[in-house]
Amino acid sequence: MRNLTLMTDLYEITMLYGYFKSGMLERRAVFDMFYRRQGNMNYAVMAGNEQFKDYLENLRFDEEDIAYLRGLKLFDEAFLQYLSGLRFSCDVDMVPEGSIVYAGEPLVRVEGPLGQAQLIETALLNLVGHQTLIASKANRVARAALGDRVMEFGLRRAQGPDAGIWGARAAVIGGCTSTSNTLAGKMFDIPVSGTHAHSWVMSFESELAAFRAYAAAYPDSCLLLVDTFDTLRSGVPNAIQVFRELKARGGTPRGIRLDSGDLAYLSRKAREMLDEAGFPDTIIVASNDLDEYLIRDLKLQGARIDLWGVGTKLITGGETPALGGVYKMSALEENGTMMPKMKFSDNPEKVTLPGKKELYRVYDADGMAFADLITLADEGMDESQPLTLFDPKNTWKRTTLTGYRLQKMLQPFWRGERYVGPSLSVHDISDYRAKQEKHIWEEQLRPVNPEPPKVDLSQTLWDLRHELLLKGGKEGA
Repeated sequence: MRNLTLMTDLYEITMLYGYFKSGMLERRAVFDMFYRRQGNMNYAVMAGNEQFKDYLENLRFDEEDIAYLRGLKLFDEAFLQYLSGLRFSCDVDMVPEGSIVYAGEPLVRVEGPLGQAQLIETALLNLVGHQTLIASKANRVARAALGDRVMEFGLRRAQGPDAGIWGARAAVIGGCTSTSNTLAGKMFDIPVSGTHAHSWVMSFESELAAFRAYAAAYPDSCLLLVDTFDTLRSGVPNAIQVFRELKARGGTPRGIRLDSGDLAYLSRKAREMLDEAGFPDTIIVASNDLDEYLIRDLKLQGARIDLWGVGTKLITGGETPALGGVYKMSALEENGTMMPKMKFSDNPEKVTLPGKKELYRVYDADGMAFADLITLADEGMDESQPLTLFDPKNTWKRTTLTGYRLQKMLQPFWRGERYVGPSLSVHDISDYRAKQEKHIWEEQLRPVNPEPPKVDLSQTLWDLRHELLLKGGKEGA
């Protein structure tokens, strides 16, 4: 894997130098990564852990890196010597890939030497932020398809090779069943799929000749793009003729693809034509700037589509161009004691949560996720005792639960200098996501006007935050 150590904002390294000069590098610190809600994004699907692991395993300032930094004339030789021997040794806990998560929750917790914990900020936000965004978008698209298969095919519109490759992986975590990206298929064992372009049809003397040539090349997986000239007058009739010829030779027609026009109307008429011709088992694939909203509308209009190809608006995040990830210090060692820290702001939504924290999912007696609960890490949680939850803003809104179950969301990921998390395939992670989804209320997952999730604070954490707010940041902030 690549060494991405210098894939960071310069200020991470200049701060590291400042800590080095101030004798603060080894002070213990705790940082949290979370995201702020963006637009209609009521929930997210955690992704990116695997690439972050690769980053940490290859975090080394090599000779070329040191030579480049020396050339900037910002750092002395003692610091450059320190960088050349740096080995990441923080403790990292992360919410597992495939988990349904919400804005404001600690998704990653980093604890260790201040300099090291600071250094990884940009890479963490880049890797986890991007893939979580794409997995979340893919999940919304897949849910809109109501059980139909969804193919990710956005590579040509992705914002660079890494966005296309790792975005394809994230899309499968979110719910896509295949990708057009051949390299991603190879790297992550993802099923690859695809047909042909309009240029294939235009390369032959006629549409019928083009279809016959494609059927000859792929007798058992023949799927024809039928909208190059006229979908219903030319494309579908020619496809049916080729399917008949192919069937007579012992081949198996797979179906057709629609890439333009009124997909609801065209798919219904094409389905009628295919069925009447004796090909009820063939599938209809649709593409053309699809997203969860258009798929939902097409389903409501009775579209007869079996496989949805979603590209640009999936691989780029659509109307949400970035996750809005944030990485903030929450505790720092002072005179041997870890002191809570929090960021203050004139914007209330930017005020952070202090202290080293845990994140729990609270399941009710029916096994549904009732709320998420953020606590301080040293709080004792006893499932045999009633649990009172309250809205952090409207504290009079309170509910007391019995017979509940807690799931600790932050899991060990990195200890010392090695990865300690599980080894899972992208399909294992997708299965985990699907199981988690079953325990989330549908009202919270719908794309339009969803019910806001309950993300509550323990009384102890709420009291600490309130105390620090009253102090105005002068102490412990």
